[in-house]
Formats: sequence, C-alpha cells, structure tokens
Amino acid sequence: MVGAQRSFGMTPWVRRLLVANLLVYLLQVTVFVDPRFLATFGFAPLTALDHPWTFLTYQFLHAGLLHIAFNLLALFVFGPAVVERLGGATFLAYYLGCGLGGAALSFALMLLLPVHVMVGASAAVYGVMLAYAWFWPDDGIFVFPFPEPVPVKWIVTFAVVVSLVLALFSRHDGVAHLAHLGGFGTGAAFLVLRDRRRRGATRDTAPPQGVLVHPHPRERHAAESPPRPPAAAPPDRTQAEVDRLLDKISASGIESLTPAERRFLAETSRRLRDRD
Repeated sequence: MVGAQRSFGMTPWVRRLLVANLLVYLLQVTVFVDPRFLATFGFAPLTALDHPWTFLTYQFLHAGLLHIAFNLLALFVFGPAVVERLGGATFLAYYLGCGLGGAALSFALMLLLPVHVMVGASAAVYGVMLAYAWFWPDDGIFVFPFPEPVPVKWIVTFAVVVSLVLALFSRHDGVAHLAHLGGFGTGAAFLVLRDRRRRGATRDTAPPQGVLVHPHPRERHAAESPPRPPAAAPPDRTQAEVDRLLDKISASGIESLTPAERRFLAETSRRLRDRD
C-alpha cells in the first residue's frame, strides 16, 4: 500500500495545478462572468479548429462549485503518489496530455455525440486516477457509504463504466462524458507504452553498480554453498522507495536521480550487503 505521506502529502506540481484551477475559477465567477468568456476559452468541438487554444484552456474552467470540488479533491488524493512515481515533468505532460485526449475524442466524435461547450479538468484528473490504479491497484480508499476501503482498481473501473453509459444514453445532460473516456484512453496508452519501453530498457541495459542488492561475485557460487536462511526483507516503505528509484533509472537513466536519492540507494545497498 502507498504510504500516507505519498497519498495525501502535497507535491509542487499538484500544488501548482490546484492553485491554477482555483484562481481561474475565482476569476470566472467574479470578474469574467460574461458568457463570451466561456465561449472564448471553453472547448466547443464544432468550432475547435478556429480556437485551437481551447484544447488546453478548457481544462482550467469549471461549470460550478461541485464540479471543481470533485476534480480538485481527486487530484489532491491521487496526484502526489503519481507525481512521485513519474517525476514532475512527466506528470505534468501526462496530466495535460490526458486533458488533450479528452478534447480530441470529443472532437473526433462530435457528429455522433455532440457537445456544445466543454469545460473542466475531469479528463486530466481521470487520467491521474487511472495512473494511481495502474501502479497501486489494490490500494484501498474509503468511499461513502461503504464501511471498508474499496480497492482503487474497482473505483476506476466503475468510473469508466459510468462515463461510457452516460456518454451513450445521456447526451444532453451538459456533462462531457466523452472527455472522461478520452482522458482514460490517453492515460492507458501512455502507461502501456511506458511499461513496454521500460521492459525493453531492462533487457538492454545492465543495472547501475551500487544499486544491486547482491553485486559481489559470490552469487556465482551460491548453488555450491549450503542453504542458509534468507536475509530479512527491508521494510515495505523502504522497498517501495527502492522500486520507485529503479523505475526512475529505467525510464530516465541514473543521471536523473537527485543527490539525496543516490545517497539513499547507496545506503540501502550497503545495509543489505552487510546483512548478507
């Protein structure tokens, strides 16, 4: 399970996105109340090619208080862990890319499932929820009125099914359900390609020295040595951090590690060697 700090602690990019959405919403309900503001910066599939900036700007507008409250709460709960797993720059690209995917799907299907004006960060936030479920599918989240935590994989599955049903049968409820599905689809494509690239990098690249748990040559003679009790595994939180850093190395190279992360890996590796 992801630690409490990783689940609910703020990270810089989550904080910036929360503030950006809140500021735009406050301006939207106090200063820019003219309907032409939404017409200029909201995403309207039929006129999107004449207003290409709306593929991005619609993500920071919202239709009401409950709309923005749900999106920001979901970003606050699920975002920090995904930021730490992907890295800040990759997370931002992923977040905005899922939002663009939501607009792109609505644009592609505008004749079959028309949408007048679309606003909100839902496509991007649904992509973040999917990424959380991808990395930690069995992590439990309390959902009212259930007395026990619900695994995230089932929460996301339910959200996908509901968005699909409403997109097909509630075309005039004013909610851009296609955007939700576009965010899910874009996020899924990114995560699948990322996993394939990481598997290819793992096959082609030897792990960096100092990160291996057993780097010394005596492994070659393990079969000849008498059996012995296995070394105690490191705490779950330490192992989770080691896994995250190894994923980061596979994706971006060892140069992407911060000095603190390098020291953490070196110290963990030393303790495991001493324990052996």
